Amino acid sequence: MPVSHLLLALVVVMIWGSNFVVIRWGLAEFSPMLFAALRFSLSSLPLLAFMARPAVAWWRLAAFGLLIGVGQFGLLFLAMKADISPGLASLVVQTQALFTIALVMWLHREHPRPAQWPAFGLAAAGMGWIGWHAMDTPTGAGLNGASLLGLTLVLVAALCWALGNLVARGTGRVSALGFVVWSSLFAVPPLWLLAWFTEGGGPAITQALAHADWVGWAAVAWQAVGNTLFGYGVWSWLLVRHPAATVAPLALLVPLFGMAASAALLGESLPGWKLGAAALVLAGLLLNIWVTRR
Repeated sequence: MPVSHLLLALVVVMIWGSNFVVIRWGLAEFSPMLFAALRFSLSSLPLLAFMARPAVAWWRLAAFGLLIGVGQFGLLFLAMKADISPGLASLVVQTQALFTIALVMWLHREHPRPAQWPAFGLAAAGMGWIGWHAMDTPTGAGLNGASLLGLTLVLVAALCWALGNLVARGTGRVSALGFVVWSSLFAVPPLWLLAWFTEGGGPAITQALAHADWVGWAAVAWQAVGNTLFGYGVWSWLLVRHPAATVAPLALLVPLFGMAASAALLGESLPGWKLGAAALVLAGLLLNIWVTRR
C-alpha cells in the first residue's frame, strides 16, 4: 500500500475513533433515538436522487438498514447517553469482529483453528475485566467506565453489526457507499417512530429540534458527512484497490483513537484496568487476524 493510501486510511480510522466523542456531544443536545434518526435521515434522504440503487435484493437493504441503523447505532447511542464512556464504547463495539467470525463458523459448520481459541480467550478476558468493574454500577456510569446496562447494550449493538456484516457479504461487488445510502433509508422510519415514543410526541420533538445549539447540529452533520459518507466512501475505495487483509486490520486502531480522543477532549480517565482490558481485547483481535491471514 502506498504511503498516501496508508495516510488516507489512518485519517478514516482517526475520524471513526474520534467520532465517539462527537456522539457524546450530540447526545448532550438530542435524545439517543432522535440523534440516530437525524443521522440516518441526513445520510440517506438528500442523496437518494443522486445515487442509483445497488443491484441487490430489497430485503438485504432493509435488513442491513435495520440492523445497523436501529440495532447497532440506536443501541450504541442509548448506551453512550449515560451508561458507558466513549473510550470504552469504541473498544467494546469492536467485538463485532469476533461475533462475525463466530456466526460464519456456526452457519458454515466450521471449526475454529487451534490458534483462534487463545484469540477468543484474550478478547473474552478483556470483556470480562470490563464486566467485573461494571458489576458495581448497574446504570449511570458516565465517563467513569461502563455500567452493566451500558456494557450489555454495546455488546448487543456489536452483535447487530456482525449480523449486518453477514447480510452485506451476500451483496456481491456493488457500490458500498450506494449500499449504505439506500439501506440507511430503511432505518429512518423506525428511528423516527422510536424518537416519537421516547420524546413524548411530535411537539416534544419540535421543541427539542428548536432548542438544540450549533454543537448538536454539527454533531449530526459530522455523523452523516464525515463518519458515513467520507469514512465509508474512502474505506470502500481502499478495499477495491488493496487486499482486505491489508486494509481491515487498520480498523483495530479505532479504539486507540477513541480512548485518546475521549481522554483529551472529555477528560475520561484511563486507569490501569481500562488500558489492560483494551490490551487484552486488541491482542485477541490481532491474533485472530494473524491466524486468518495465515
